[in-house]
Amino acid sequence: MNLQMKIKEKNKASRPTKSNPPDGTAVTVVSASDHASANADGLQSDKIFEEISRCVHKTGDQLVSKVNAVFQWDIMDGGKIVAQWTLDLKTGSGEVYRGASRKPANTMFILSEHDFMELALGKIKPQKAFLIGKVKVKGNLLLSHKLETILKEYMKG
Repeated sequence: MNLQMKIKEKNKASRPTKSNPPDGTAVTVVSASDHASANADGLQSDKIFEEISRCVHKTGDQLVSKVNAVFQWDIMDGGKIVAQWTLDLKTGSGEVYRGASRKPANTMFILSEHDFMELALGKIKPQKAFLIGKVKVKGNLLLSHKLETILKEYMKG
């Protein structure tokens, strides 16, 4: 099962319901148990990085030799960083960890939790997200394309 299918399966049970009142505004109804579960489980992006970590654990040596870079993600909410993740594909056999990069990152991605999930689930292409301002990139933009290509190859299995 690929990464997108795994995440869709995990998310099916915890989706909030939507109802549309007569005035046309959209309302999301979240039960108390859904809210507690979301807080206890953390961000949805955490699950993505756990999957990436499993991939790096299995094929890190190959990824390091192909990518040779450090990437940091700043997940934002309301203008504040709510999570940071680092993918080190430069040292040893690679590593994924929560927090800011321990060494200078070659590329940093700054985006909202929602936009990160849209990218991870394939609902928006990375290039489009960048061009319309949903993702800000600091550092080497070309490495981000290389990372996308390599991760797609390794995450299929």
